[in-house]
Amino acid sequence: MAVTDATTSRHAAFVARDVPAIRSRFPALRGPDVLLDNAGGSQVPDIVADRIRDYMLTNYVQLGAAYATSKKCGETVAAAHRLIELFFNCQGAGAAVLGASSSALLNNLANAYAADGPGKRNEIIVSEANHESNIGPWKRLERRGFRVHLWRVDPARHTTPLDALDEMLSDRTLVVAFPHVTNIFGGVEDVATICARVRDAGARSVVDSVAYAPHRPLDVQAIGCDWCVYSTYKVFGPHMGALFGTHEAFAEVEGPNHAFVPKTDVPRKFELGGVNHEGCAGLLGLWDYAAWLVGADASAAPDRETLRHAFEVMDQLERPLQERLIGWIGSQNDVRIVGPATAGPERLPTISMVAPGRSSKGIAESLNASGLGVRHGHFYSRRLVEALGLVPEDGVIRASFAHYNTMEEVDRLIEALERVMN
Repeated sequence: MAVTDATTSRHAAFVARDVPAIRSRFPALRGPDVLLDNAGGSQVPDIVADRIRDYMLTNYVQLGAAYATSKKCGETVAAAHRLIELFFNCQGAGAAVLGASSSALLNNLANAYAADGPGKRNEIIVSEANHESNIGPWKRLERRGFRVHLWRVDPARHTTPLDALDEMLSDRTLVVAFPHVTNIFGGVEDVATICARVRDAGARSVVDSVAYAPHRPLDVQAIGCDWCVYSTYKVFGPHMGALFGTHEAFAEVEGPNHAFVPKTDVPRKFELGGVNHEGCAGLLGLWDYAAWLVGADASAAPDRETLRHAFEVMDQLERPLQERLIGWIGSQNDVRIVGPATAGPERLPTISMVAPGRSSKGIAESLNASGLGVRHGHFYSRRLVEALGLVPEDGVIRASFAHYNTMEEVDRLIEALERVMN
């Protein structure tokens, strides 16, 4: 399936690979299972693994020394930071920190805000729709004298109402933490509006873009956020996390690194023990793959336009897949979608469902036995699943697509669901 749209026609230099060619770059797709659990972690293209292997066999030394191999290591780590800043589109506005995971980075960020104890701004607002990684670290600050308010979800509307946020914001609000997209609903929140209201209140916004980043171009300057986090292993890369912060936001907090590292030394101050060097090498494979996807020159310096266009291509490939599954769910009497029942730009291909009166666990296990890689449960959004009136351990059945999935795989899922439900 080739992609042709208005964006493609505006950039004659770009081409879009078809799905068979794309799938050939992902060796894991040749395995026995249909991989439909991409929201839990995407597959990686061959070039990412090649980058890691080559680094570990030729350049596996500590950076910071004056000899050639160490200098090359330092260049790899620096290049990875530049690429991630390009991915965030934060050049000039702030910096990107790399870490073990989004959960670890958010935990470090919450602790950084708590280091001096509560001041006048001693209140934190967290969305109930968050993954636990953007709730738990903030809730733990209650032990240190902060007040934490839960921004409740509206189960019927599958979102957290803005008017409820307005009622909680005040001159005591320090941080508001919320998701760009929930990993249960799949709906895209109006993050720019939320960030603007938080900013008008004099507080800092912390946006969890983990579920958004694998599908569409991320742009922190357009969002207007203070902090933004995503997981690189969910965006076709190694198991790491990345955190953007504005210069102003970084200046307010002190990172966890050693006391002799200056507070102003960002990202180093927030990268305790250094970053995963071979992971940084793997991150550079994202540029290689994105350039290949749209026919650009991977040997050229990474540029924002190529990255942006690559993710637009991915989005266009994914939309028909989610439309097919959502359309089928809507035609059923015994299956209910959990999230927007539409397949347009307002949502992403992370699709949750339940069959009232039946076990999500049992259905998921039956699908697994048919070679379909889907899962059930709360997906670390336990508070959200509880707010929906579901038993967290059973939770929802979730299928999540990436641009390398096919319509045939979606149809195979639908056929299996029909067998299980009958």
